[in-house]
Amino acid sequence: MLALPERGFGYAPGVFQYSCGVVALPGYRLERARFRLPVPLAKGFAIIRAHLEGRGLPLTAFCACELRSPAPFSEEGFAAFNRIYAGTLQEWGVFLGETNPVARSNVCPEVAPPSAPGFFAFTYAVPDEQAGVSFVVAGNGEAREGGATYEESIVARGDTSPAGLSKKCAHVMGEMERRMAVLGVTYAQATAINLYTVFDPHPILAAEVLARGAPNLGVEWHYCRPPIVGLDWEMDCRGVPVEIIL
Repeated sequence: MLALPERGFGYAPGVFQYSCGVVALPGYRLERARFRLPVPLAKGFAIIRAHLEGRGLPLTAFCACELRSPAPFSEEGFAAFNRIYAGTLQEWGVFLGETNPVARSNVCPEVAPPSAPGFFAFTYAVPDEQAGVSFVVAGNGEAREGGATYEESIVARGDTSPAGLSKKCAHVMGEMERRMAVLGVTYAQATAINLYTVFDPHPILAAEVLARGAPNLGVEWHYCRPPIVGLDWEMDCRGVPVEIIL
């Protein structure tokens, strides 16, 4: 975990478009704000900026977000979208050179999708001397890291049987737990564990998700697809003590 004391959080390094997760540093807590409906990207950035400035917070307090998109992207389309998204963060001074410390999830609702990519929620660091642990683990689909393309890296590609979903789930949860370990957090500190898939998770949910994670907390199942064509199973996790609706 790399600490950013002047921003109030630390992050687990990831890829160009997002970090693998963020955690509040001592003296800070994370706070999440959710829109009632997804807000288009440019409008969302404007609202986020006004919200942070209205709270007396720097733009660099912005540390995580959840996006909603109309449908899964091709790899080329995803790269183009990421350049647009990253451009505003670079203008805000959020990027550290070529490194983005902001965690992110981006999924595609199967029912009533938005007409354009936009924000569903965002998280930021707030000074709080009495705060406990708070964190956000970025969304993670079933693609192994290090492949030249997503297509060649997808675990059990095209297999949405219970056996195929089991392989996908094992990979995703393993990576989520690796990220949690980098941040120094556990399921016991989580306030939400999210699953994004349009395939029936029930055959494996109890034994391979709940028993491995936080059974008393449960899992929120969102009927969404991951953001890249060919991916079928995505998860993320957070432990955030304060959440508001805008």
